[in-house]
Amino acid sequence: MSTHLPRLVIAAPASGSGKTTVATGLMRAFADAGLAVSPHKVGPDYIDPGYHALATGRPGRNLDAHMCGPERIAPLFLHGAAGCDLAVVEGVMGLYDGAAGQGELASTAHVAKLLRAPVVLVVDASSQSRSVAALVHGFASWDPGVRVAGVILNKVGSDRHEALLREALEESGVQVLGVVRRVRQVGTPSRHLGLIPVAERRLEALESVAAQADQVREGCDLDALLALARSAPPVPGPTWDPADSFPHPAPSRNRGSAPDPGPQTPDGLEGAPQPGGSPVIAVAGGAAFTFSYAEHTELLTAAGAQVVTFDPLRDEALPENTAGILIGGGFPEMYASELSANEPLRAAVAALAATGAPVAAECAGLLYLARSLDGKPMCGVLPAEARMSERLTLGYREAVAISDNVLAAAGTRVRGHEFHRTVIEPAAGAVPAWGLTRPQRRVEGFVQAGVHASYLHVHWAGAPGTAARFVAAAAGTG
Repeated sequence: MSTHLPRLVIAAPASGSGKTTVATGLMRAFADAGLAVSPHKVGPDYIDPGYHALATGRPGRNLDAHMCGPERIAPLFLHGAAGCDLAVVEGVMGLYDGAAGQGELASTAHVAKLLRAPVVLVVDASSQSRSVAALVHGFASWDPGVRVAGVILNKVGSDRHEALLREALEESGVQVLGVVRRVRQVGTPSRHLGLIPVAERRLEALESVAAQADQVREGCDLDALLALARSAPPVPGPTWDPADSFPHPAPSRNRGSAPDPGPQTPDGLEGAPQPGGSPVIAVAGGAAFTFSYAEHTELLTAAGAQVVTFDPLRDEALPENTAGILIGGGFPEMYASELSANEPLRAAVAALAATGAPVAAECAGLLYLARSLDGKPMCGVLPAEARMSERLTLGYREAVAISDNVLAAAGTRVRGHEFHRTVIEPAAGAVPAWGLTRPQRRVEGFVQAGVHASYLHVHWAGAPGTAARFVAAAAGTG
């Protein structure tokens, strides 16, 4: 089975080369031209997809071969790009940089090969001329399985500089598809964990994305880039369907005749909940909780839940009939005072958790459930204090569930990601959620009645039974 879908992977020799600006600008420029553009990001990044969504009007989606498995990359890609005219995939770090110590796994090159997609290399040419040809030749020839089909030169200083670069690249055999001038660089503000999310600066972000599109239109050959995208061979494999992640169709969905059951859920994980209603799962959103994967909501819905969002900065009550809460990542440290000031919602979260209802929290959610964050009262669900730290904790992780909980049975193995500048100090006797096995061995997180809270971000498409188990607990069938 295969699907024809025009597509491009926008990569770079290293971080900081300008691939986010170019990729986002291309997405918006093609969307402005009337194409339905599907945006994707390699790796676990939550922030860039927000800008991609703003550029295209479609959810930004991640393609992470470490957390979801290489076998799911093409199916997830096809799911996200269904009905689109073009897909643009922004890479991560340098083209060949992936999971540390695991070869090409989860690198942009790995994903490009899995998608059989042509790669356009964005090169920071600000401090070189003829050497650019050696750089591009090296990246294009390093792995014969990666098709580096074009280059966009970024931060070019003058007409003379551009002429030197183009002359040098004629010898490399790689086509120059664009030149972006240094004098017109468009930036997006950053802070301790990267770019500032769209939810915190929507109007300014709209202006920034529009400026990036203008920059790309002015300097890049959009017709040649589209022709390159259309030259890609069919994408191999089936299209991912969240409903196929469970051995039984969800009772609340009218799917007609019974579907093929699809792949079985991982060992130790339950299937979709049995008939008995559609539990309301409240999912935290707003400016403080912007880190999420689109597939999580889709999996919860496919498992039989009714998903309703709430904003802990503004809403003083949980959605009506809430049976479970999902609180993802974000920047609660930037909003600690406002979160703390919303006492009615903090009390409502604590009261629901006290009933044993399922509550799943990742990273920012973990901090929100603690007793305090930088001395400011939080929900008080967990016996722990949280605070900001100077140290960045970042990287892929492999973990095993220490005990049965609302997300996984004891012994379930997952792959995840950590990304934070905070630390949390548990009280004596706290039960950890995960035993990390790679790259270092330690315990992490909390399990307490129906609460599962951890720094570990897990992409549920890589462990789809997680959503079913959580919904089953909320429905009272787990």
